[in-house]
Amino acid sequence: MGNVTSNVAAKFTFFQPDPPTYDVYREEDGRLVFPGVTTDKNMEVHLLETKVGNKVVATFWRHPFARLKVLYSHGNAADLGQMHELFIELRAHLRVSIMSYDYSGYGASTGKPSEFNTYHDIEAVYNCLKREYRIKQEELILYGQSVGSGPTLHPGSRLQRLRGVVLHSAILSGIRVLYPVKMTFWFDIFNVGFVQGALFIGRPPLA
Repeated sequence: MGNVTSNVAAKFTFFQPDPPTYDVYREEDGRLVFPGVTTDKNMEVHLLETKVGNKVVATFWRHPFARLKVLYSHGNAADLGQMHELFIELRAHLRVSIMSYDYSGYGASTGKPSEFNTYHDIEAVYNCLKREYRIKQEELILYGQSVGSGPTLHPGSRLQRLRGVVLHSAILSGIRVLYPVKMTFWFDIFNVGFVQGALFIGRPPLA
């Protein structure tokens, strides 16, 4: 019964655009291309394999003078194809480089969206930041909006030297998206607690 309820919670928690708003393809030289984004935008595309075999699309928006980097977990009902202008504006105004990604089942990422798949997704993206860009924890800010607060707190609660964690309109839990319950059920998803040092935009989630 709990597993069925968890699946129901996931069904009502994740709303991916259908059909996806973009696709990616490889050039003859092996480089991944994101249609509609020209080379002058200084954006790199990655297709990353997670521990469970899903392939997630990630984009790195490089700022030439950035001292800090943001790992951005986006909100619901959106994929990377709809967020170009947001990342361009954030990069310009904050002078940061931004890595964002689509969860399993969103956009051109394979698999199905679930709580644990999002954890594997963000782990793969964080490992890419370390491997490809030599990014240290002290340079990294985790940013999670709405449903993105769940995967954001997965590394946020484990990495001790992060520059910061920002939660934007964070959710309380999967079940609490549906019902205003006061207690925590064992079959709920994204049962996230408070992370010391996090900045909340909007109402903070309750532990």
